[in-house]
Parts: sequence; structure tokens; C-alpha cells
Amino acid sequence: MQTVIPQLRMTDAERSLAFYAALGFTVDWAHRFDADMPLFAQLTRDGQTLFLTAHAGDCAIGGAVYFKVDDVDACARAFAAAGVPIVQPPWDTDWGTREMLLVDPDHNRLRFAQHAD
Repeated sequence: MQTVIPQLRMTDAERSLAFYAALGFTVDWAHRFDADMPLFAQLTRDGQTLFLTAHAGDCAIGGAVYFKVDDVDACARAFAAAGVPIVQPPWDTDWGTREMLLVDPDHNRLRFAQHAD
């Protein structure tokens, strides 16, 4: 059970939601206080949830999230097939994980990692 939900800043909700949809995230819910107000949304992919916010005061652009996944190579293939650029393709780390790095449209770093355990 996930006990912490990371929150990332977005500057263009339509662009960001399209990017995360290509990664396989679905929008659980989205909220605006008014039609002209910034969007705040909750997204989930394979049981991993995050918040995206267009509210400037919520957090800064350029955050980072570490996602533990069962098969990082399968993720890489799926993301590439969806047209998502992979900044650093899967590699074996010195500390025993296999990881890859993506960067979202707002320069938030998304690391996907497969652990041996």
C-alpha cells in the first residue's frame, strides 16, 4: 500500500496529462476551483499514485519521483512504443537495480527501477 503521494508541478495541464497517459497513467480525478483556475489531478499507474498540480505555490518545477517496477525493460518498450523519449535507457546500477530515466514536459525526473528482491 502506497503511503506517500508525490506531487509534481505542471505548467500545461493538457500537455502533461497526455504525457502521463502515454506512460499508462489514468486520471483518477481532477479539480479546478473555477473554470479559469489551475488544475490539480490525481493519476495512477499499476497501483502507484501521484498528484500533478498547475498551482504555482504547491511545488516547484523540476521535481523527481522514483517508481519501483517489476520489469523496467518492459516499461521501456511500452514507453518507446507510445513515443515517450527515454533520457537514459535501462542500465544495471552498481547497487543492484536496473533503472531508466525519463523527464516529463516540465523537467520533472521520473526514474523507473527494477529491484532484485
